[in-house]
Amino acid sequence: MKPTPIPLEQVNLADLDVFERDEAWGMFDTLREHAPVHWNPETGGNKGFWSVTRFEDIEFVDKNPDIFTSTKFTNLEEPPEEYQDLRRSILETDGKRHQALRKLLMRDFSAAQLRRYEDFLRDLAAITVNNALQKSEFDFVDSLAADYPIQVLARLLSVPDEVIPQLVSWGNEIVGATDPEYARVLIDSEEAEKYKHLPFRSPASQEIFEYGRQLAKERKGGDGEDLISKLVNRIPEDGIPLTDSDYDNYFLLLVVAGNETTRQAISLAMKGLMDHPDQLQYFLDNPDKSAVAVEEFVRYASPVYHFRRTATQDVEMHGQHIKAGDKVVMWFASGNRDEAKFTNPYTMDLTRFPNDHMTFGRGPHACMGANLARMEIRIMFETLLPRLKSIELNGPIDRVRSNFVNGVKRFPVKEIGRAHV
Repeated sequence: MKPTPIPLEQVNLADLDVFERDEAWGMFDTLREHAPVHWNPETGGNKGFWSVTRFEDIEFVDKNPDIFTSTKFTNLEEPPEEYQDLRRSILETDGKRHQALRKLLMRDFSAAQLRRYEDFLRDLAAITVNNALQKSEFDFVDSLAADYPIQVLARLLSVPDEVIPQLVSWGNEIVGATDPEYARVLIDSEEAEKYKHLPFRSPASQEIFEYGRQLAKERKGGDGEDLISKLVNRIPEDGIPLTDSDYDNYFLLLVVAGNETTRQAISLAMKGLMDHPDQLQYFLDNPDKSAVAVEEFVRYASPVYHFRRTATQDVEMHGQHIKAGDKVVMWFASGNRDEAKFTNPYTMDLTRFPNDHMTFGRGPHACMGANLARMEIRIMFETLLPRLKSIELNGPIDRVRSNFVNGVKRFPVKEIGRAHV
């Protein structure tokens, strides 16, 4: 359902309460129509940022790193200059070094390489679904959406099952750095100053680093096929080995990005199917079209609201004068609802083709794990949906208090039973 537009003077995409209430969509609609490049002030000493909300403009920003750099960081937080190199990951690197870091693991996430995991993914999805369907009422996030991708990640990292709950907890705390339920230390709190040398100003980052270093020590010099072994035993093509902080930040990214976004996409796509029961039936009736359907699942879900860039020079867009050093935020979720790009963008349409969405990004920083996410989502729904007799909400959905991740914390469902197997 298309949301009610919010008056321009009431638009504030720095207000996290708006996102917790799932009310940002009306603001995006207003900005796309009336102020496609819009200055949004911030509190707490931050500079404020330009919001870019139309598909073609987001694509322009994302594809032009010489004008809009990632090297000044990619979330709204402004890390102190003295800690930026320490905190720099592949996300905050441009140019040849960025490409060299990507290529370390990029071929391991290719569609061809991932096909060897398909049987494992199907077996794992079946176990996850079987366990969930033992109960008539459960939380969709905990039992299905979170359980499945984290187990896949554990297999790719080759870590024991008993570590999985800790991986989930760390991921929650990192992406929920602005959510009091998830974060031990809120990113904008006074206490967070003690952790400003760490990603998301979170003590969880240090714990992830320490675990990653333990794995690296065990696997350095070995011939393992897991991602950690490959990361510590390969040299980037530019000949510059990973520094300790390069490895720390790469490992953290694998732990968080390899789990959280797929989890949210599965949850939000399921809610979309519940709101569009005709599309759920279409999926069941057309199993050969599941790959096309997945593109609509991830467009509709839009599990990441934004990434930001920083202008390297003065530039004008839609009559607005962006100055060198200004933060420029690409609202991917808004681009996925742009009426100029998508017909009836608030409707889930599994026949939508082509589906040129921007869920995984558009430029050199396009999501490296996109093929894995697609495979996980496709297999989960191919396994789950034929088993459902019925599904409906069993209470309110609780959302992550964040304008970065479009996240669901709790998704209670009921009246789930076994269909014809």
